Amino acid sequence: MYFGARNKNELQIITKDLKKLQVLHIQSEVSKKAVELVGKYALSHKLAIPDALIAATAIYHNLPLYTLNLKDFVFIEGIQLYK
Repeated sequence: MYFGARNKNELQIITKDLKKLQVLHIQSEVSKKAVELVGKYALSHKLAIPDALIAATAIYHNLPLYTLNLKDFVFIEGIQLYK
């Protein structure tokens, strides 16, 4: 989320909103999955490391991912996108 902030005002809003949510910290299994996703999709779909970590976290915890950037995740095998 912080990565998507375009300025300090947006960063403050994101920080405030994140305090209302449960944060899932990166575990070694999530990190390994993110590396796997980058290896599989970085060249073909330009998957960036922050998006790979987000996708890996959703996959590992078997949670649907809510995003407004469907194009950044729709190609990832095994991901559930929130509808």
